[in-house]
Amino acid sequence: MNYTTLIKDIRKDLPGLEVRESEPMSAHCSFRTGGPAAAMAFPGSAGELEALCALLRRKGVRPLVIGNGTNILAPDRGLDRFVVTSCPGVGQVLVEGTTLTADCGATLAAAAGAAADASLTGLEFAHGIPGSVGGGTVMNAGAYGGELKDAAVRTEYLDEDLVRRTAVGAEQDFAYRRSAFSGRDVVVLRTVFALTPGDPAAIRERMRELAAKRRASQPLDLPSAGSTFKRPVGGYAAALIDQAGLKGYAVGGAMVSEKHAGFVVNAGGATTDDILRLMDHIQKTVYAASGILLEPEVRILGD
Repeated sequence: MNYTTLIKDIRKDLPGLEVRESEPMSAHCSFRTGGPAAAMAFPGSAGELEALCALLRRKGVRPLVIGNGTNILAPDRGLDRFVVTSCPGVGQVLVEGTTLTADCGATLAAAAGAAADASLTGLEFAHGIPGSVGGGTVMNAGAYGGELKDAAVRTEYLDEDLVRRTAVGAEQDFAYRRSAFSGRDVVVLRTVFALTPGDPAAIRERMRELAAKRRASQPLDLPSAGSTFKRPVGGYAAALIDQAGLKGYAVGGAMVSEKHAGFVVNAGGATTDDILRLMDHIQKTVYAASGILLEPEVRILGD
C-alpha cells in the first residue's frame, strides 16, 4: 500500500480532514508505547468519519478505528494500517429530557459530566473511566458496580458493509467486557443512554466519592491501560496477582503496580514488548499458583 499516494487522494477528496503519515501510536495510547502507524486520520465530525470510511473502502482499505486509546497496546514495530481516531473531533453530547446521546469520540467523563449538569443519574461510575463512548460501548466499560449496559438503550453503527445500523436494547448484546460490536469490523457512531432524574448535589457527591477512591487505590500517575486482565469467574485478578507475590515485579520499564496489582504500568521507558513479557509472566505465575488463567482485558493490536 502506497500510503503517501493514498493520503494525497484523501486530502483531495476531503480537504478539511487532518491526515498524518507515520504517526506514532505511543502518542495515542495510554500506555505511551508503540511504533508508528502507517497513516492516521482525525475526523472532525461523524459525517467526516463516515465519508472517510467510505472513501477508504472504495480504495480497498479497511481502517483500524480507535477511540481514546486507553485500552489498546500497539506493537513496537508499528502498524501497517490506516488508523482513524474519533477523538476528540466526533465528540458531541446532547441531552434531551432524560435521554443523553453521545458521539463515539466523546469521552465517558464528558458524557457523565453532561448527565450531572442536567441532574440525571446513571452515569456517575463512568466519570473516571478515561476511554471514549465508542470504545466504552464496544467493551461495555464499567467500574464500581456500574456498566454502560445499565443505561445504553440504542447504538448507531456502521456495519461491515458500511451500512448504517441501529442496535436497540437486547440487540446490543452486552456482557462482561463485550458487546454485539466486539471483535467485528464495525464502527460505532453514537450511543443513546436512558437516565433518571436525580438530586444534583447527590450526583456530584457520588462522582467525588468515586474519584477519591480511584486516587487512593489506582496508580493514576503512571501510564497504563487500567485493569490489565479481566475479572475471572469467582475472583479478582488483582487479588490473584497480589497473592502470587507479583506486586512491584518488573520487566524492563513495565511493572506490576505496587499500589494496585491489577494494573501493569509504564514505570519509565517501557516498550510494548516489556509489557507483553510481563503480562505473560503474570499469567504463568498466577496459573501455577491458583490454576486460573487470566485473560487480558487490554486489546493487543497486531496480535
